[in-house]
Amino acid sequence: MMLLHSSPASPFVRKVKLAAAVVGLDDQIRVEDVDTRAPPPDFWRENPVGRIPVLVLADGTALHDSRVIVEYLDHLAGGGRLIPADPAQRFPVLTLQALADAITEAALLQVYEVRFRPEARRHPDWVAWQAAKVARGLESLELAPPADPARADVGRIALACALGYLDLRFAGRWRADHPALAAWLAAFSAAVPAFEATRPPG
Repeated sequence: MMLLHSSPASPFVRKVKLAAAVVGLDDQIRVEDVDTRAPPPDFWRENPVGRIPVLVLADGTALHDSRVIVEYLDHLAGGGRLIPADPAQRFPVLTLQALADAITEAALLQVYEVRFRPEARRHPDWVAWQAAKVARGLESLELAPPADPARADVGRIALACALGYLDLRFAGRWRADHPALAAWLAAFSAAVPAFEATRPPG
């Protein structure tokens, strides 16, 4: 049994959970929540920078960063399930993952600025800079949403989790200006039941 160090609302943890469900490995993973601000001592050995998710294998090997973990899950599932082997498909999928992860990271940084900084020390210009990253990423995807929303590769999984996080933390305000992307997410959710099953608590 593998162990996934988690935080309930983390979009990157959701990405791993969703990927595991898509390839049928979720029953081989035990999920354990970790407070990254006061983690147990072993956690620092598993990931010295203290970020989640971390996947601990049966032999004690620790994998961290959602991209590494998802690639490992794809390997366990035989390869090519989440990350296509054909270069013509592989690199567009990985590029979509990178864009979706960047949107997620910029959204997280906006949340952290409010959560972890006293109001007097917050930097509105920096927050606006992060928000602009999200806006540009969404606009590019609105112009050309990924084809075939029923195909649950790592790029589409990462995008669905990014949009889900914007729903969770930003009240879904992105939807009004991005109807094509909202329709894409609805189609993905309908085709991939694990997306709804991994929805974090509100």
